[in-house]
Amino acid sequence: MKSFAFVLLLMCWFTSDAKVSKKETEKFQELLTQIWQNQLDLSPQSAAYFGDLSRSAELNDVSAAWHLQQNQVIESALKDLVKIKTQKLSQTDQINWQMQKTSLENTLADNRFKEYEMPITAENSFHVNLATMHRFGSFQTANDYKDHLKKMAQVPRVVSQHIENMKAGLARGFTQPQVIIQHYPTFIDTYIKDNATESVFFEPFANKPAHIDEAAFNEWQQQAQQIISDQINPAYKQFKRFMVDEYLPGARSTIGASSFPDGLAYYQQQIKEYTTLDWSPEKIHAIGRAEVKRIRAEMEQIIQDLEFEGSFADFLEFLRTDERFYAKTPDELLKEARDISKRMDGKLPALFTKLPRQPYAVNPVPEGIAPNYTTGRYVSAPLDSTRPGQYWVNTYALEKRPLYNLEALTFHEAVPGHHLQGALNAELEDLPNFRRYSYISAFGEGWALYCEKLAKEVGFYQDPYSDFGRLTYEMWRAMRLVVDTGMHAMGMSREEAIQLMEENTALSKHNVRTEIDRYIAWPGQALSYKLGEIKIWELRRKAEKALGSAFDIRTFHDAILAKGPVPLSVLEQSIDAYIAEQTEAQKLVNCLDCK
Repeated sequence: MKSFAFVLLLMCWFTSDAKVSKKETEKFQELLTQIWQNQLDLSPQSAAYFGDLSRSAELNDVSAAWHLQQNQVIESALKDLVKIKTQKLSQTDQINWQMQKTSLENTLADNRFKEYEMPITAENSFHVNLATMHRFGSFQTANDYKDHLKKMAQVPRVVSQHIENMKAGLARGFTQPQVIIQHYPTFIDTYIKDNATESVFFEPFANKPAHIDEAAFNEWQQQAQQIISDQINPAYKQFKRFMVDEYLPGARSTIGASSFPDGLAYYQQQIKEYTTLDWSPEKIHAIGRAEVKRIRAEMEQIIQDLEFEGSFADFLEFLRTDERFYAKTPDELLKEARDISKRMDGKLPALFTKLPRQPYAVNPVPEGIAPNYTTGRYVSAPLDSTRPGQYWVNTYALEKRPLYNLEALTFHEAVPGHHLQGALNAELEDLPNFRRYSYISAFGEGWALYCEKLAKEVGFYQDPYSDFGRLTYEMWRAMRLVVDTGMHAMGMSREEAIQLMEENTALSKHNVRTEIDRYIAWPGQALSYKLGEIKIWELRRKAEKALGSAFDIRTFHDAILAKGPVPLSVLEQSIDAYIAEQTEAQKLVNCLDCK
């Protein structure tokens, strides 16, 4: 009887879109398909990534003219989108419509601010992406190798286009700050090798697969060495000369986005793009200050419980310098990360009813980018890929990679954070492609930060130092609200930001500087973590209060992830619907129990 009544209830829910027009729905779906195809037509690398083998020998055009062409395509798509009668679409398609429109508008805004004129950050650059593109490809057939050689031969063209874009940015004051890119000559040198076989570009040709013809492979090796020596090395040397002779001397001395042409408007656009919220820097800054105060009190309590004799600053210095908190070898750090990951794997059924099929690996950050890279990061893989998702752990400068932060880092980057969310999203079959393969920072990073604290509920952070490490990670993200808005909109200096981070987090001084330079180079992105996490906890408390003893943490988490990455306003609507559905279901169960 209960199951029959529940089926009836489900039927009511699924037939609620009474005014849906089949004709308008088909028109909209055709438009989404066309927009997606237009994007692939403009990006051969994306097309190849999604299975169009006819484009697998091409690198993208990144010229200013290409971006103008992209603008025209987007403007045309937006005109078609606004013709859709959204009131005749299902609730799901109304969300799809709004998200597609917002995605296109964000890309258009980035192009109008000419963001492509600054293709470097403090930790990454197009020259790294080109050198490592093979790590995201497949080398199973002869055509795979031949296509990759063709792409290698296009590297000089792409480097030249980026340099031209950077020159245009330089001329109008749209550059990275000089202070955060001093390392670039050495950074570029990493990818220039006189012996071509030592080049990162040669990696795909270093070892012959058993099924590949030896004579053919030897020929490809020779071609690769010649391309590296005669084309790629000269292009990278050209990039280095440009950085040394023109870009670094002409780069701006200021650090805030407010110093860009129309800088405050650009920063406001980045806030909206990364957080999905149209909030002012001042409002976000105030939220950050309040969070810092709350988290600081929890940190002080742990210090008190440990009966540590000394100030807060003394405790941070103790954590940064005591040998017990640091791995002795890269393997030790990796093994610890793998152990934490595996133990969390065993807790996942208590937190979710649905788990992803795709596995993940724990690997070191690649050597070439490790010195200026963050502590860890997740690197996704297509669902049908021969490689797993990867949780990268930075094993460079071990004395700056404290073990007390490793639990929080692991839950954020691997499970239940980025890997679990991303792999589940890839399995969603009822989403249009642009949603299946898009990333909304406030959702994804908010979820990953939420997971750091969630792990405490299933038995992690038993060591008070590790729990302090969790809090310092949360403080780190709260401090981002303060320093990102402070530097980009409120006149805060780099030195002030560094001091604030050092005084309030247990991050090593190396990590603090790396992080601050990342925020300077990437305005607005760092705000998404804490603002997204705050919203998820707000929605959880709302669900717990509404459902009482009927609240199920597993189905709540399923509901958070069910629609893939969505803006925070859409996430709230989804959880409101989840609460309503669970409430009605519980009423029905109670009614039947009464009978």
